[in-house]
Amino acid sequence: MRLWKCLRGSIPARVLQNPCRERYVRQLAQVASALRTSSDASLNSKDTPKRNAISLRPYQEECINVIVSNLQDGRRRLGVSLATGSGKTVIFTQLIERVPPLSPLATQTLILVHRRELVDQAAKHCMNTYPDKIVEIEMGDSAASGVADITVASVQSLVSQDRLMKFDPSRFKLILIDEAHHAAAPSYTRCLEHFGAATSDSTVNVVGVSATLSRVDGLALSSAMDHIVYHKDYIDMIGEKWLSDVKFTTVKSNADLTKVKDNPHGDYQVAALSRAVNTPLSNEITVRAWLDKAQGRKSTIVFCVDLAHVTDLTNTFRKHGIDARFVTNKTPLKERRQLVESFRRNEYSVLVNCGIFTEGTDIPNIDCVLLARPTKSRNLLVQMIGRGMRLSPGKADCHVIDMVGSFATGIVCVPTLFGLDPNELVDEASASELTQRGKEWAEEKELMDKAELEQTPEYLRLGSVTYTDYDHVDDLLGDVTDPHLRRITQLAWVYCGGHKHILSIARFGFLRVDRDEKTGLFYCTETRNLPMELGTPGSSRRVILSKPRTLFENVDGFENAIHAADTYVLNKASRVLCLRDASWRLAPATPEQVNLLNKHREPENALTVEGLTKGKAMDMITRWRHGFKSHLEKEMKKAAKAAKQSEKDRRIQDREAVLIGYFTAQLSLVQGCMVRYTDSKTPKSNTKGKGPFNPLKSSIQSTDRPPSFAVLSCLARIFFN
Repeated sequence: MRLWKCLRGSIPARVLQNPCRERYVRQLAQVASALRTSSDASLNSKDTPKRNAISLRPYQEECINVIVSNLQDGRRRLGVSLATGSGKTVIFTQLIERVPPLSPLATQTLILVHRRELVDQAAKHCMNTYPDKIVEIEMGDSAASGVADITVASVQSLVSQDRLMKFDPSRFKLILIDEAHHAAAPSYTRCLEHFGAATSDSTVNVVGVSATLSRVDGLALSSAMDHIVYHKDYIDMIGEKWLSDVKFTTVKSNADLTKVKDNPHGDYQVAALSRAVNTPLSNEITVRAWLDKAQGRKSTIVFCVDLAHVTDLTNTFRKHGIDARFVTNKTPLKERRQLVESFRRNEYSVLVNCGIFTEGTDIPNIDCVLLARPTKSRNLLVQMIGRGMRLSPGKADCHVIDMVGSFATGIVCVPTLFGLDPNELVDEASASELTQRGKEWAEEKELMDKAELEQTPEYLRLGSVTYTDYDHVDDLLGDVTDPHLRRITQLAWVYCGGHKHILSIARFGFLRVDRDEKTGLFYCTETRNLPMELGTPGSSRRVILSKPRTLFENVDGFENAIHAADTYVLNKASRVLCLRDASWRLAPATPEQVNLLNKHREPENALTVEGLTKGKAMDMITRWRHGFKSHLEKEMKKAAKAAKQSEKDRRIQDREAVLIGYFTAQLSLVQGCMVRYTDSKTPKSNTKGKGPFNPLKSSIQSTDRPPSFAVLSCLARIFFN
């Protein structure tokens, strides 16, 4: 090994980086290999480099066996999902020896990473594991020869200029991709294309390893891997004591996230998130929460939003006398290494960063993770929490403190990670406790949803009624029935949105029963019709109303409020005017009622006297006068917005889900698009008796125009990449 380094040190950089000099480099490597073999034979056995024996954990051995078995079965591009701290680097370094060459010449291995820290870490592992092999680094100013046994390369450096050209694809048996959730990026794709590994019929074995084997930007990992063959979740590993025990605490800060918009990847926009989170009060709450819950912890890592947040939160820690230091992407490499080493030696207790230590950071002594950066990405949350899950001597557990802010739609926090409601505040709960609570919450929510659906009047189930049963919102004004209301009263109460119910009484006025949102209790007001002579002279209004008078308030329960209102009105007004089933209500509607209703309807949706009764017309007028139409329109918009957000969240969750098996999501998506396009354009008579659907044929032959550019582009990426 030392001999090769001496020989290689004499090679000019222009030679190493020029593919035309490759033959010279290979000849030199062969000379070095021959000299090394001759030299090793003359050495005493005690001087021969010995490999460091590594005792694999059971799941690591199992994972390696599964990978080797799949490679032997002819699968060439594999993905492995393992929790942070599980020893992913150990697994893929052990694979180098276990994976047999695909040809006599194919003996080299390439390890692809995307950050400097990961390059150094992987190279160190390989050198310790294989002291008799040549290990080189391709990154920045460090140029590999292209003929080493193992090359650890930064993917950004590898694709720059023509550095890829010195690597002969036919000599490589294995490409290992660390943090493989990045593997769909164009830089990785270019590398894989060079080595003939861009498709499932790859000429080289490809194994990608990651704790979060999914992409937040929606790019399909099927461009780099075809099968996820092994998955072990951090919950399982904590239970089996391969990872540190974790305590979780959530803290409600004052950060308002409801107005923070999303970026194209579905997470929060950084600048807007920083404005919401990086405030003096929010930072003070964060530090005080740490002082209250984790002051005795030796090594706390803090995740922030951006550089400004890092600076301000660090200063807030220091204001309280805490030795906090920070690392950003602007911190010089030498200073960064010194800060990390000092942190490992427990020379200071708080290390603040943003985006630096979310991946590939091996600092086992971390015993507290402070999440001051809200996110909608499950991947990012798991990566941040994972920094504290490694085992370390003297470390009992890791305390994760999540500053959750306001519970905005789509937010991912500690409770949601375990299937709990985001409003669930937890205090020093273990992973097993939260898992159990998540199961109980799911069962309880299912029962609650079922009971609520059974008790909800049909007209309130906007998810099904608004969009499918009615062509226009005006139709709902006349088709609202509530079996529950009919059971508790005989009077003609009309639901007008929210918790508001109106009882209109001809020549008398109306009563309103509603709920006070602050107290949750019900009240009732009375509004009377006044004599016309009390109105303004010349006014066109046909009815003059008094100011509402409160009849009662603070009544517990809707039924009690309705019964109390019924008792009052039956003592004041004629019973026949109030009854829901009074005979006069069954008579045809008057022209005046129909004209009044049609003033607020579209001409094509106008009503006629035919089929419309006085009672139904009166109820429709009541709903219109008391805001039911605007309430419905708001609810419809809200439901549509919620459905859109739900679909967006579902797509994000689908991207972040890890399933063992073949990558089919993108192909299914394209087929789905083609099926919908074909079904919408093709007459049903043309689709009968033609056998199984073929998206590549039916979508083009059965329509009057070709598929959209987006669909064709998606197909091209899948079938011709």
